Amino acid sequence: MQKRDKSFGIQMLSVQPDTKPKGCAGCKRKIQDRFLLKALDQYWHEDCLKCACCECRLGEVGSTLYTKANLILCRRDYLRLFGVTGNCAACSKLIPAFEMVMRAKDNVYHLDCFACQLCNQRFCVGDKFFLKNNMILCQSDYEEGLLKDGYGAQIR
Repeated sequence: MQKRDKSFGIQMLSVQPDTKPKGCAGCKRKIQDRFLLKALDQYWHEDCLKCACCECRLGEVGSTLYTKANLILCRRDYLRLFGVTGNCAACSKLIPAFEMVMRAKDNVYHLDCFACQLCNQRFCVGDKFFLKNNMILCQSDYEEGLLKDGYGAQIR
C-alpha cells in the first residue's frame, strides 16, 4: 500500500473456469468463487476486501477504496478520519468531512441550513437564491429588499 493518501478503483471480475485460481491478498487462500475483486493490483475474495474501520465490504459500497497510514478504507471512514471539517455559515456548528454540503461563494452550509435566512424557505435543485451580505435569500425576500433598499444583485 501507499504511504500517501490515495484512492483506487475496485473491479469485479468473473472467474474464467479454464484459468488457474488466483490467491486472495486478504486471506491468502485460492479464490474459487464465481466472482473476485481486483484492487491495489491484487485479487480479493468479495468478503476479504473490507474497510479497516467499519468492516463494510468495499465491493458493495462503491467502486473506490482509499488508503492512508497502511489502512484500506471506505470513503466515509477515510473522510471521517482524514478529511477536513469546517463550520456551517448559517448555524456555526461543525460540518463533518463526510457530510454532503451546499456552497455559495466561500460559504459552506449543512443541507438543512441552506434556506432563506428571512423566511426559512428551503431550496430545491435549480431554485434561484441570492446572497446579500452573506445571507441566503429566496427570490421574493431578495426582491422585497431590492424595492426597499435598492441593493444590487449577487445572484449565484
